[in-house]
Amino acid sequence: MASGRYSERTVWRWRVQTPLHEFLRAETGGAAVLLAAALAALAWANIDSSSYEAAWRTQLSVRLGGWGVSLDLRQWVNSGLMALFFFTVGLEARREFDMGELRDRRRLALPLAAGIAGMLIPVGIYLALNAGRASALGWGAAMSTDTAFALGILAMVGPRCPDRLRAFMLTVTVVDDLVALGVIAVFYTEQVAIAALLAGLAILGAILLVRARGVRYGLVYATLAAAAWVAALESGVDPVVVGLAVGLLMYAYPAARSDLERASDLFRLFREQPTPQLARSARLGLAAAISPNERLQLLYHPWASYVIVPLFALANAGITINGSLLTRAATSPITLGILVGYVVGKPVGIVGGTWLVTRLSRGRLRPPVGWAAVTGAGAVAGIGFTVSLLIATLAFHGVQLAEAKLGILGAALCSSVLGWGIFRVTALLPPRLRIPALAGRAEAIVDLAAPVDPHRDHLRGPVDAPVTVVEYGDFECPNCGQAEPVVRELLADFGDVRYVWRHLPLTDVHPHAQLAAEAAEAAAEQGAFWQMHDLLLDHQGDLAVSDLIRYAQTLGLDVERFRDHLQRRAGAARIAEDVDSADLSGVSGTPTFFVNGRRHHGAYDIAALSAAVRAARARATITA
Repeated sequence: MASGRYSERTVWRWRVQTPLHEFLRAETGGAAVLLAAALAALAWANIDSSSYEAAWRTQLSVRLGGWGVSLDLRQWVNSGLMALFFFTVGLEARREFDMGELRDRRRLALPLAAGIAGMLIPVGIYLALNAGRASALGWGAAMSTDTAFALGILAMVGPRCPDRLRAFMLTVTVVDDLVALGVIAVFYTEQVAIAALLAGLAILGAILLVRARGVRYGLVYATLAAAAWVAALESGVDPVVVGLAVGLLMYAYPAARSDLERASDLFRLFREQPTPQLARSARLGLAAAISPNERLQLLYHPWASYVIVPLFALANAGITINGSLLTRAATSPITLGILVGYVVGKPVGIVGGTWLVTRLSRGRLRPPVGWAAVTGAGAVAGIGFTVSLLIATLAFHGVQLAEAKLGILGAALCSSVLGWGIFRVTALLPPRLRIPALAGRAEAIVDLAAPVDPHRDHLRGPVDAPVTVVEYGDFECPNCGQAEPVVRELLADFGDVRYVWRHLPLTDVHPHAQLAAEAAEAAAEQGAFWQMHDLLLDHQGDLAVSDLIRYAQTLGLDVERFRDHLQRRAGAARIAEDVDSADLSGVSGTPTFFVNGRRHHGAYDIAALSAAVRAARARATITA
């Protein structure tokens, strides 16, 4: 093949976003809306504080016969809508536990220790500054990170290593949220109605039972979750804990190829006979192929990021700032305890907890990123907005509440600036220091079940290259055809990358894919795999037997030998091995790429794949 073919550029951009990508993108945009809402609340409260308070104290009742719930608007936001926000946090935490970094259960110890230490140190600082005072009871306001705000700010000021750093940050903050909500339930609940609390726990148990029975109707779960929320409210426990608990119960899993094939069959039936009944079956089949976790995230997370959390900020961030408040806050142990606890205690606790686990495990457990990234993330974790304000409203009133809110807002500002400063200084380091400081030395989880075998796999590029890109592909798949120019450009741009093609013919949607794969193996038997590979992807609409024979003639192969290989289906066993390895690696669609054994998520354009290759090369250099 002429080298010029590798220099062709493509404007094609195929985006496949994982739940984590979507989660982080929504967090980034939501952080900007949250900031705007907080500023709007401050402006409203300082222009007309009486109307601000009057608006949020408006009563809203929901009644059904003689039964009902009556709360003011602020309570509906804080206890009702925020339960949905914590539900989305629980969903993403569960996805990381089932499919992300934490599927290796040993890795849970590190964010767990970092999260707990990142709470204990700020609480210790707050208690030290408020020792012997009644305000010491408000220690909970200095402990919890705002997941939405912190992840959004981290996306703005952090380095371009989003997934690993932000996944680590997410797990730390979820530990933080779990403990903080437990603190609310135990220490900031004045009176607990045991019967209602037990009823709520029983309903959560019913959700587990319904899930175990395989029930997929969302209305059933929504009804049970609403009942659990009401039970928690009646018990006196803040019902936001229900949202997080239900989110953690929603399991995540990759789409299975058998489910996708069933969905294809249902759609084919609808295509042949477009009736309402078959349309409904096809729609349910498509939905059933995707885990409840991913479906629910797609549905609720934008609402949580762009509506609920900003509404919470609008309802709670409004304080009247004047000279007297600023003067009191400058010496207030409440304000200083929260401010110093978050700005100093959070990064010290998170970095210290992470270091302790790394040291005690003798390096077997390491942070997924470098220490500069851990420190920067720890600084950004000092943004304690949502849960901190929740606890402040429970622990303080009047002037003390205003002082606490000022400390929370000041900590958010200072922590953002501190995090930006840490990442900015790190960016100025020379590459030999900057790369390990950000990327770290932890081994990545290997997603590719069957390692590359140079004696078996079809390879392109240097055999001993530091970076290996594996593609599971289908010669009739349009997306694989569109990805091919990108792969060629990647190989042209990087001389130290080896590329591996593995077969995954999707026979339920591509009737000629299996035969085309066997033709490639027949050509490989004569040393012409890659030439046939390129021809097949360049002529995806012409894959009949006569076309394949013509391609063999074009390549100058022994046609009778090629034809005999096809008739005997001599390559079928080899293709079946590739399909089995795809199943073991959780691959259900094409094209699917792995870079140094780690599955590549996101766009398949040259920019995205090049970034993945550069990151893998840097990590390979560090660990060499």
